[in-house]
Amino acid sequence: MRNRWLVPVGAIAATLVIAACGSSSSTGNSGSGSGSSPAASAQAAGSGGALATGKVGSATLLTNAKGFTLYWFVPDTTTASNCNAACAKYWPPVPGPASAGSGVKGTLGVITRSNGAKQATWDGHPLYTYVGDTSPGMAKGNNLNISGGVWHEIVLSGKGAPATQSSPSSSGGGAYGY
Repeated sequence: MRNRWLVPVGAIAATLVIAACGSSSSTGNSGSGSGSSPAASAQAAGSGGALATGKVGSATLLTNAKGFTLYWFVPDTTTASNCNAACAKYWPPVPGPASAGSGVKGTLGVITRSNGAKQATWDGHPLYTYVGDTSPGMAKGNNLNISGGVWHEIVLSGKGAPATQSSPSSSGGGAYGY
């Protein structure tokens, strides 16, 4: 009897994700559009220049200063984000430049997005938060295959959820904990 709700809820969630991420426009914006939306609150969560670490399960992940998990997108390169327009509303880019807080290891950098905004990078990966993470310590975006590719949390130490290792096409790699 309990399982009767799983199919309708799953179908609704899939429809929302497809509708939200179906745009292929590259005009993009940095998530600072008008009006109130989940993307606006996630953009606020992605603001701030200091990166930190946080525990999710047994893993230590890269987070923003507010404790929200940071993600990288497989189709990105070390010089370009491939998440623009509708994608960036659900995966807000972390504004650059960023600074390393205590425990943050790796190389921080900045890329310029297609709209001219600066985005922080870690070990060659442009950084994002996810609107589905509504509070610090969540990693609901890990291993999602939406918006044209797979999303991964950045594991600094410990064991993260299993994922297929991929890196930007021109990256030298880095320690992802997988």
